[in-house]
Amino acid sequence: MGAIPVYRWRLAPDGLATRRQLRAAGLRPGGQDAAAQLERPRRRRGPLIAYLYRIEQAKPVRPMTPARWAALAKANAARRTCPQCEQDAGYVIPPSLGTCVSCAYPGGRAAA
Repeated sequence: MGAIPVYRWRLAPDGLATRRQLRAAGLRPGGQDAAAQLERPRRRRGPLIAYLYRIEQAKPVRPMTPARWAALAKANAARRTCPQCEQDAGYVIPPSLGTCVSCAYPGGRAAA
C-alpha cells in the first residue's frame, strides 16, 4: 500500500468519513483500507490522527443476533461479578480495586 493522502482538520473532501461517522450512518468500513488520513493539530503533543474511509464502499452494520445479545449480556455480567464474594455488585467492578467496594473496604470505610 502506498502513501495515503493527509488532510487537515475539517478539510477532507466529501465522500470520506471516519469510523464513527460511518457508524452513526449505520455503516461499517467493510474490509476496505483507509483511503485518507485526517490530522488534528494539538499544542503540546503530536497531531490526533483519524483514518477516513470511502462512504460508497462502506457496508451496512451487521444486525445483532440473539446469540450475540446473549454473549454481550454474559460479558457484562462477568464485569459486574466480584471475584472475591462472587456477588453481582450492580455496577462494573473498577479495575483499580479488582473487587466490589464492600470487599475492598470491609469495615465500611471508603476512600475519602
